Amino acid sequence: MNKESVFHTVKNLLLIKPRAIGDILLSTPVIKNLKIQFPDIQIDFLCENFALDVVMGNPYLREVLAFDKKKDSTVSVISRIRQKKYDMVIDLFSNPRTALMTRFSGAKHRVGFPFRGRAYAYNIHISPRGGEVHNIDFNLDVLRHFGLTIEDPRPDFFVGSREDLTAQTWFKERNFLPGSIVGINPSGGWYTKKWNSDSYARLADRIIVNDKKNIVFFWGPGEYDDVQKIREQMIHKSEIIPKTNLKEMAAFLQSCTYLISNDSGPMHIAASLGVPTLGIYGPTNPYLQGPYGKNNHWVRHEALDCLECNLTECPIGNVCMKDLSVDTVYNAYQLIKNINSK
Repeated sequence: MNKESVFHTVKNLLLIKPRAIGDILLSTPVIKNLKIQFPDIQIDFLCENFALDVVMGNPYLREVLAFDKKKDSTVSVISRIRQKKYDMVIDLFSNPRTALMTRFSGAKHRVGFPFRGRAYAYNIHISPRGGEVHNIDFNLDVLRHFGLTIEDPRPDFFVGSREDLTAQTWFKERNFLPGSIVGINPSGGWYTKKWNSDSYARLADRIIVNDKKNIVFFWGPGEYDDVQKIREQMIHKSEIIPKTNLKEMAAFLQSCTYLISNDSGPMHIAASLGVPTLGIYGPTNPYLQGPYGKNNHWVRHEALDCLECNLTECPIGNVCMKDLSVDTVYNAYQLIKNINSK
């Protein structure tokens, strides 16, 4: 029996990727490629509540199971999983908690990455290549293990018509024509990923003057004051999107001509929606976590030898962001424009 034939016995399958927003999004090619090759398999997805919008509305899924990691015990989540009687569980996260969920899921086939102390949970082990390949390929290695063909490696984020109409109306009210909008997303889960506010302000002003574009800032929970600080340092007028949920933010992103962003969930969402995206990098590795797709690009302070440290706190003053010049980022933005004008 070849490895691929395992899927011919599977009727119900659960994928586990609880967080973060970008990581969940970069796992969606697994959903799509499974469904393309095995359309009769019913696929569910398990994630945390805050990330629900990343996979809600995905037409390749039957159901999304969401939980609150602070309120829902591991035992209660396992109970919900067992009630579904899955034939296969694929743990794309493979941390101690998701390993337990997989081990006691009741599934005949339990697939995961045998990180230290977690091999017990799985009866099918996938060799992890997390430090070698882009995060999308790290996830798709699960399918390659079974000899499956990757038909389409692009991630998917689905925007509803209601959210799309809300965003389009907002831009029309401000007389922003299609092709005139550059989005800037200065957010980031770690402060070490964030480029300086004054640098963003000078970059935005330069784009307004030199490229005759409208600047629109994006923000999430707890980030409005950060964006307002950037605007206060600008000379020219810019806009801030209203408070949104993730689906609504995606609709606003979709209307942008380009997006410039720190390494973050919104950056990956924009890239998945086909918006030419420039990622600003320092502590994380763009070869592994950069915006996916040929029409995207990334930039960083190449002269430093401390890049890709993966530190959430910097002992030397966050120099990878502090010393990354506006000229360098603006030139990278021009490269994005050139790539997408061909």
